[in-house]
Amino acid sequence: MDNKAIAALIDAQTARTSLDQAFYTDQDIYRRDIEEVFLRSWIYAGHVSEIPAVGDWFLFEMAGESVVIVHAGDGQINALINVCRHRGSKICIEEKGCSRKLVCRYHGWSYDLDGSLHAAAHMPESFDKSGIRLKKIHTEILEGMIYINFADQPAPFDPVRQHLGEYLRPYRLDRARVAHRQTYAIKANWKLSVENYTECYHCAPSHPEYTRGHSLARPGARATTMMQEVMSRAAACGLSEKSVNRVYADEPALGSGYAFERYPLWRGHVTGSESGRPVAPLLGEVKDYDGGTTDFQVGPVSFALAYCDYVVIYRFTPVSLDESACDITWLVNGGAEEGRDYDRQSLVWLWDVTTQADKRIIECNAEGVRSRFYEPGPYSSMEDYTWKFMTWYLQTIKP
Repeated sequence: MDNKAIAALIDAQTARTSLDQAFYTDQDIYRRDIEEVFLRSWIYAGHVSEIPAVGDWFLFEMAGESVVIVHAGDGQINALINVCRHRGSKICIEEKGCSRKLVCRYHGWSYDLDGSLHAAAHMPESFDKSGIRLKKIHTEILEGMIYINFADQPAPFDPVRQHLGEYLRPYRLDRARVAHRQTYAIKANWKLSVENYTECYHCAPSHPEYTRGHSLARPGARATTMMQEVMSRAAACGLSEKSVNRVYADEPALGSGYAFERYPLWRGHVTGSESGRPVAPLLGEVKDYDGGTTDFQVGPVSFALAYCDYVVIYRFTPVSLDESACDITWLVNGGAEEGRDYDRQSLVWLWDVTTQADKRIIECNAEGVRSRFYEPGPYSSMEDYTWKFMTWYLQTIKP
């Protein structure tokens, strides 16, 4: 499909209606998704606690691209394209590691942690290694969370840090640690995964475990009253009473939008767990449980949910046209010790069972969307945020 046809398809889109089949199945549209969304947006890569020592690294991989996220010393974290400057071999093979030099196993070229070429054997005398280095992409740290951007001149991150940082500070995520991290492979186009996350219309029929504790699944007057109760306790618990949303159609610059929004848990629940009771020590400067939880978001595909005792960070990335990955990070208080302060199975339970269910319903959705009989259908009032995402997406990829 050429650019003219893609533009015409976008112009023909009916408001508040799901997308034409081609947006999920056409290879040319998928290529635009990669170029216009994923290579220009700020994306969550990991947490600083995953690379505490100089030389520690882990891989971020997406749609055929591989990036080495490495602790380079003096608090510097670099994001280096995992492609040797000799003949293009992938340098780091394992998911994570620790090394003072990054060494390509093909021909032995080695690189310093800033990406500069350290040594290359058997090269001619005319060879000048000073001008050769691994390609580096942009990195930013927000309260211990590492975000990367592939663009040569990415949208500024300072507004995100300035506005969102204030609201996140009580959680002191810069002092948190990763208790668990897991990637879920989903046989569906990445947009179906993000669409599912951005609405809770499906929560009541699909997520009984989530629904019994979270008011978003059943909005109404009762939830509004409980929100007032949560906000009246927020300050005493050390938490923010504010909300902000500058994502998608309202965002200030491509891929740099942000959001922070609080909502109540049902009475009897103070966190996201099987019992509704705490599963880990309070985070950072949080003094007590106020009965609420917090959604926050940076960029178009990185989401998070912060309880008073732990945080889950979701990241959706494409693998291929009809495959995507959901990466989840569970953060706890940096001083918490597994087996003493928290049980990993209890901590992970809610969002693992919820994501396993999401995987099933998203893949079922994908099978239906590929049918020759598929037609776009209307959104409900509980899918307003999904339509905001779709509006932003269509504007972003339009040729």
